[in-house]
Amino acid sequence: MQIRLVAVLLLSFLVASRADAQFRVEKPASGEQFHVELGLMFWNPTPGIQIQTGSLAALGESEVDFVQEFGIEKERFREFRAVMKAAKKHKIRITHVQAEYNAATTLRRTIVFGGQTFPISVPATADLKWGVWRLGYEWDFVAMDRAVVGVITELKVNHVTADVEAAGLGSELTDVTAPVPTIGGIARVYPHKTFSLTAEFTGFKVPGFLAKKITDAIDDDADAKVFDLDLYGTVNFGSHVGAQLGYRSQTADYLFDEDAGNLELKGWYFGGLVRF
Repeated sequence: MQIRLVAVLLLSFLVASRADAQFRVEKPASGEQFHVELGLMFWNPTPGIQIQTGSLAALGESEVDFVQEFGIEKERFREFRAVMKAAKKHKIRITHVQAEYNAATTLRRTIVFGGQTFPISVPATADLKWGVWRLGYEWDFVAMDRAVVGVITELKVNHVTADVEAAGLGSELTDVTAPVPTIGGIARVYPHKTFSLTAEFTGFKVPGFLAKKITDAIDDDADAKVFDLDLYGTVNFGSHVGAQLGYRSQTADYLFDEDAGNLELKGWYFGGLVRF
C-alpha cells in the first residue's frame, strides 16, 4: 500500500512539473529587450593604407604605402552604433566611424603621388581620412530567447581623402566617395542570460559595370570590394546597459576613375551600450 502511495505521489509530481514547464513563459535574454540600442565603441586598429590618384591609379600601379613611407602608427577612434528594432525579427542599423591620421617624415625614397614627384630626403606630411557610414537592415529568421541568426544587407559609404605635401614642391590631394552595397549574416548566442557572443560578416565585390553606375565613373576598369568582420562579446547589466569587447577587421579595395586604394583597419575595441 505504501509503495502504491509513493508511486502515485511521484507520478503526480512528474505530471505537474511537466505541465508547469510546458506553460511557463521564459523571458528573452536581457540584451534582446529593447526598441532602440545606442553604442559608443573605442577602436584601436592596426592600419594598412595604400592609395594612388591620377594616371598611375588608372593603370593600377604604384600605390603609395602611407604606413611604410610616413610611419603612420595606431590611433584610437570612436565608432557610433545604433540599432532600431521595428519588430521582433526586423532591425534598422546605422554605424559611423572616422579614422584620421596625420604624419610627418623625411622621405627615405622617391615617391610619386598623383601628378607630383616627392624626391628622397624631402620633408613631407600626409593627412589621411577614411570615414565609413553603414546603413543597413537585419532580418532575424531565427529569433529565440537566447539565440539569433539573421541576414544583413547594407550600403557602406566610404569617403577617403589623402593629402601629401612637401615644402617648396606643393601638394597633391585625392578625395573619393565609394558607396558599395553589401550582404552578410549575423549569429548570436547567450551562454548565460546576461552574456552573449556575436559574429557578424558583411561584404561584396562590386562588378565593374555596377561600380561604374553607382559612382558615375567613366573608366571601364571601375571596381570595388569591401569586407567587414566583427566578433564581440557583450555583458548586460540588466536590460538597459551593457559593455562590449570585440575584434573587427574592415577592408576596402577600390578603383574608381583615377582613384585607387587598398585600405584595412583591424584590431580590438571596447565600449558601452544603452537601450530603451
